Amino acid sequence: MKRHFESPIVLLGARLLSPYIMVFGWYVIFHGHYSPGGGFQGGALLAASVLLIRVAGGAHLGNLQIKEWVNNPIAAIGVLIYFGTGLVAALAGGYFLDYGELPIPGVEAAWLRYIGILIIEVGIGLTVMAVLVMIYDNIVTGEDND
Repeated sequence: MKRHFESPIVLLGARLLSPYIMVFGWYVIFHGHYSPGGGFQGGALLAASVLLIRVAGGAHLGNLQIKEWVNNPIAAIGVLIYFGTGLVAALAGGYFLDYGELPIPGVEAAWLRYIGILIIEVGIGLTVMAVLVMIYDNIVTGEDND
């Protein structure tokens, strides 16, 4: 790859766009269960917002946003959210990922499915974001020190 070149204009543009991309990523995640989008697409947008800063400002500035060592725990938490939701539904008497069986008292089955899918989408989004950022970090490791 080419040597990192800092441009204040590119960095300013990245800093202006990154928060909007991140908000749109969360929007896609939270509306993915009843409209186009979902955890994977939203997670990719969240990763794009993080990677935009890393590409424009280098690893040092990118680590101020999300540190490299945090990616593994975030990915694991996303997988645990996904697996935990399915396991809780199975332990409550349903099948794995049978959201209608989630043990939330006073909530109708339709709302349980709505909430269950939303929880799953958040877990997928976190994992996708963390893994994509982790892939980028592993690819560029050592380039800023050249």
